[in-house]
Amino acid sequence: MTLIKSISGIRGTIGGQVGDNLTPIDAVKFASAYGCWIKQQRAKDHYKVVVGRDARISGEMIQNLVMNTLVGLGIHVVDLGLSTTPTVELAVPMEHADGGIILTASHNPKQWNALKLLNAEGEFLNDVEGAKILEIAESDAMVFSEVDNLGKITKNKAYIDLHIIEVLDLQLVNVKAIEEARFKVVVDGVNSTGGIAIPLLLERLGVQVVKLYCEPNGQFPHNPEPLKEHLTDLSEAVKKHQADFGIVVDPDVDRLAFIDENGEMFGEEYTLVACADYVLSRTPGNTVSNMSSTRALRDVTEKHGGKYEASAVGEVNVVKLMKKNNVVIGGEGNGGIIYPESHYGRDALVGVALFLSLLADKNMKVSELRKTYPNYFMSKKKIELTPGLDVDGILKDIEKRYQNEPLTTIDGVKIDFSESWVHLRKSNTEPIIRIYTEAKSQQEADELADKFIKEISQIKL
Repeated sequence: MTLIKSISGIRGTIGGQVGDNLTPIDAVKFASAYGCWIKQQRAKDHYKVVVGRDARISGEMIQNLVMNTLVGLGIHVVDLGLSTTPTVELAVPMEHADGGIILTASHNPKQWNALKLLNAEGEFLNDVEGAKILEIAESDAMVFSEVDNLGKITKNKAYIDLHIIEVLDLQLVNVKAIEEARFKVVVDGVNSTGGIAIPLLLERLGVQVVKLYCEPNGQFPHNPEPLKEHLTDLSEAVKKHQADFGIVVDPDVDRLAFIDENGEMFGEEYTLVACADYVLSRTPGNTVSNMSSTRALRDVTEKHGGKYEASAVGEVNVVKLMKKNNVVIGGEGNGGIIYPESHYGRDALVGVALFLSLLADKNMKVSELRKTYPNYFMSKKKIELTPGLDVDGILKDIEKRYQNEPLTTIDGVKIDFSESWVHLRKSNTEPIIRIYTEAKSQQEADELADKFIKEISQIKL
């Protein structure tokens, strides 16, 4: 059990001791700090924050604690109820709100939850803003409102529909071509809010939907991270129903992966590659992903005459570099699509619509589409952190050992070999060291990851 405080919010397991887990007291404490920070941004008569949640079992409890804490600070709350992370991100500017909070632990198992914090643009906080909230949380500077100045809660259940309308209105979403293609798709909503939003979007696009685990009850039927080993039921359902492909999202619907018509993974890393291929073919420009993402995006970008650059891991870092480079599409290799024409946040609804537009345009099967992209294989492994483990010292040791190779240290250590790469970094969301590798075959990628795991285990500090 653990509580992780980071610039992007607070994440932890439900229950246990205060300060060690995400208890009600911790939820109130950090919601209070966020509300105080909101009020510090500018002096005004009325403040407003949008709050939504995924379908986790603890979601309603945490949301009520958070909303009523904001009310106690004199902040009005727009309650979206069951929602998605990108929906809340869109709702913040549409409501002219001062910020937003999403109650979700993303891909983490059901015992986890989190407060993910947004600014007035509906984007994640930067490191300075996040650090300030952590500072407020540990201070005695939080002042609450008197009884005549309490905030109010207003429910608004329309935003998933408004989000879908916004997606359908995007210029590159070819609604007519998708409708004419008459796709049949299986959707795995992991019993969270993707089971609401994704089928509604597909039905509006004339797609025949087969629902799998689309009941938003928070009882995840498998590990909610959309990786191959967790998606055997979806794979079987695609083949059983003779569907064109399968869709899976994580609990808060900002990550997206596909299964082809044969029940095989399209590759989570290739979600962004395919969507970028479509966008770049119509709006030439540059791309950005984080440095733990596949080289295939670089290859596709250069094929279309654009430039690719990698950021540090973390959505806020990707968005910052996207804005600096004025890119047309970017995101993260974990299936996160960020399309600035919509908004600067990972959005599985936008990704689904762009992918369907690409398929309708290419008029080919998903397995055939996959063969048109460079073939890279990735290994994603991790080392559990133990008390006293000097992660910074380990990374410094690795950096010294490979100082003669091209490497970067803006986020852990990434070493670029001629035919492969390895990225070692401490996770912001779990007590682990992540070890990502990529190579020309799965065996090479796995062996490279295992090599570094062995090296790390033998480091004596």
